[in-house]
Amino acid sequence: MQYREFGKIDFKPSALGFGAMRLPVLSDAEGRPEFKRIDYPAATAMLQRAIEGGVNYVDTAWMYHEDTCETWLGEALKGGYRERVKIATKMPVWNVKKPGDFDRILGIQLERLQEEHIDFYLLHSLDASHWKNVVEQGQLASAERALAHGRIGHLGFSFHGTYEDFEEILAASDMWEFCQIQFNYMDEDYQAGRRGLELAAGKGLGVIVMEPVRGGALARHVPPPVEALWGEAAVRRSPAEWALQWVWSEPEVSFLLSGMSTMQHVEEDLEFAQRSRPGLLSAEELDLVRRVRDVYRELSPIPCTSCRYCMPCPQGVSIPDVFELYNDAHMFDDLSRRRWAYSAFFDESERADQCTACGDCLEKCPQDIDIPTWMEKAQAFLAG
Repeated sequence: MQYREFGKIDFKPSALGFGAMRLPVLSDAEGRPEFKRIDYPAATAMLQRAIEGGVNYVDTAWMYHEDTCETWLGEALKGGYRERVKIATKMPVWNVKKPGDFDRILGIQLERLQEEHIDFYLLHSLDASHWKNVVEQGQLASAERALAHGRIGHLGFSFHGTYEDFEEILAASDMWEFCQIQFNYMDEDYQAGRRGLELAAGKGLGVIVMEPVRGGALARHVPPPVEALWGEAAVRRSPAEWALQWVWSEPEVSFLLSGMSTMQHVEEDLEFAQRSRPGLLSAEELDLVRRVRDVYRELSPIPCTSCRYCMPCPQGVSIPDVFELYNDAHMFDDLSRRRWAYSAFFDESERADQCTACGDCLEKCPQDIDIPTWMEKAQAFLAG
């Protein structure tokens, strides 16, 4: 395993961090995955293998797997594994609505994790709206007390707003020691982007990258035009490794989080991480990645990463799955198969026509997707 610098923090993180947002889950009687029901044996085996392979940072959050992930992690790290890693979780800042909520929620997280102390704590998914709530509810003061009392070790934030929001948040406190941003070869200029990466690193913050493979979209169902481009490379890499090595090549990146879902993902990512280093990709390889990016932008109309922050939908719409089918239909130019899948595998209650445009999902979506509008388009497109 390769280890890197983490800003000014006295800790060398593994190049690969374990992101616990896409764990294997159990299915219902009809074979549909239930994201709230983590497959404990499979997920725990994956985590322990990652730690044995040198991973020393595990990231979870209050809302992951519909509020069940922290409890799983508290159990999964038993048997001597807790002592080998740092754990990170996040404050759902939108749930802090009155004095005392911050401390109450943090207390529940400590109970779930079976901990008295959380190594790295983030204010979750900050953008203009969530930052406003942080300020109005005095959450930085609450975080400062948690630091002073030893309930958390280091304070940072995860980010899904504009670059201007990022600048404002960085300047608002000298307690920030690290941040977590979305960064991949498709999103170099999106949200905080490269400018945010360089700004934070220049201030001495550690920078963690999430969504390096864009929710897996850059690794699975690779369209033929992209396959053809990867085939031109002198060095053979899988699409997943190309995406990860692009991020690892950036010297300002402290490390990245991979949301692994199978043991195969763990084994592959450990292998990729061992080969990683800043500056690994040549100028010719970086140009190839830019060409791949341009093809994807032409093919994929909806910038959904399947993070599932929009779920559960009050109307029961399976938003990320509808978007994935819509994007796949465009990337593979295979509308008839996708229409068949929509009819055969989507329960009527999960389809896009159940959307009432209530707007509940809009403030949750870190990609700022106009979900109701796209739901209408997707229904017309997939239902025919």
